[in-house]
Amino acid sequence: MSRIIENSNVLVSGGAGFIGSNLVEALLGQNNKVVVLDNFATGKRENIEPFLSDKNFTLIEGDIRNLEDCKRAVEGMEYVLHQAALGSVPRSINDPITSNDVNVSGFLNMLVAVRDAGVKRMVYAASSSTYGDHPGLPKLEEKIGKPLSPYAVTKYVNELYADVFAKTYGMEIIGLRYFNVFGKRQDPFGAYAAVIPLFVKALINHESPMVNGDGTHSRDFTYIDNVVQMNQLAATTKNPDAINTVYNTAQGQNTNLNELITALKENLHQFDAEISTVDPTYREERQGDVKHSLADISKAQNLMDYQPTHNVEQGIKEAIEWYWNYFNKK
Repeated sequence: MSRIIENSNVLVSGGAGFIGSNLVEALLGQNNKVVVLDNFATGKRENIEPFLSDKNFTLIEGDIRNLEDCKRAVEGMEYVLHQAALGSVPRSINDPITSNDVNVSGFLNMLVAVRDAGVKRMVYAASSSTYGDHPGLPKLEEKIGKPLSPYAVTKYVNELYADVFAKTYGMEIIGLRYFNVFGKRQDPFGAYAAVIPLFVKALINHESPMVNGDGTHSRDFTYIDNVVQMNQLAATTKNPDAINTVYNTAQGQNTNLNELITALKENLHQFDAEISTVDPTYREERQGDVKHSLADISKAQNLMDYQPTHNVEQGIKEAIEWYWNYFNKK
């Protein structure tokens, strides 16, 4: 990695979540003082348990929907990595009001708190869902369609607010459009678990993975280490052309669900040969899903020297080892 955050004060909102806790782990290893703001709605205490005894780690249990919590958390910070959100397209369809409250009103609170505290730079989690119904592949940052879910609307509104705040108040803000992030600490339980941990959980239990559609839907599955890298590059870049914009945060390679299941089975075979005999079950496509997703990562490569460290095969190999150990501790 060419640039990292070090010797700095950093807030990670949503730091008890999957992506947030991986960021915290990296930051603490680079001699930073790290504050986490989390209300544990989706974050898990076990994700941050290893950090609680670290003198450079501080937990603030609070909610981004409360402006005072946001202001307390950003005090004295040089960087804010804003990961707190309610993810999941289905969740937003079932409960659009709460998704909007957290993802839009909460995001606005964070922007105001960051502005008032004079934070050097804010990096926030945007989403590939912003591309909506635009048919083009690979996805280019400047070409988006209409959102296909309330969740996608909220993440697009984040981008609009970030742009307005950057221009109006002279702030430095960078958005990262995450593409199907996976890796250690990604929760396999709950109604809105992501596809890779769900498939792994099913296979380990010798249960048939449930596939929405015929398995030809494809995604740019992005290993967590690539996401950690992008957050640090975005926080530290000194290229003026790289600031106050959005970037695809991905591997730049797509894999369909049938290929994904095959790769998971191949990697799990070393632990349990019977998993090779488990076949998927197919059902109707899910409302709000796009058929294919693939990122063009050239903007991040050109402006921030982003070089993914893991392709999907390498990421799955590392993730499977973590998941096997995780499930066998349960």
